[in-house]
Amino acid sequence: MDTDADMMINEQLLTDATEAKEAMIKVDAKIETHFDNAYGYVVFPNVGKGALVVGAASGNGIVYENGDVIGTANLKQLDIGLQAGGQAYREVIFFENESSFTDFKENDYKFAAGASAVVLKSGKGVKAEYTDGVAVVVLPKAGLMAEAAVGGQRISFTPAEQ
Repeated sequence: MDTDADMMINEQLLTDATEAKEAMIKVDAKIETHFDNAYGYVVFPNVGKGALVVGAASGNGIVYENGDVIGTANLKQLDIGLQAGGQAYREVIFFENESSFTDFKENDYKFAAGASAVVLKSGKGVKAEYTDGVAVVVLPKAGLMAEAAVGGQRISFTPAEQ
């Protein structure tokens, strides 16, 4: 049951996802090819990550199939190890083909422990390469980000109500 508040949150998330996509293209125009050619993708406009020995990250995103919105996604990550600090960033997960996208939609998707993402940097064209039909790109919201470990991220899909 959608309330007006739920609809506003969804509209805000959609607006934020659109702005995140535009920000990524502005930083690296070549990334637009991935948006155009991917079978599907998820845009997380605001992933927050904090750590003090145990690190955690979370965010909500919009799921697109062939450019159309088909639902939402929720991201959770937990890591243990020597770490401290916090980051906020945008993240996009690209699915190269129907098989990898279907796997994402039908299962709680989890990245392998060593998985990493390409970090977009202004003026530096980067190449996001697919591994097993999946490529991940992040854009820091502020400051520098040397690496973007996505290992251990769990992403769940919720289809839009028809």
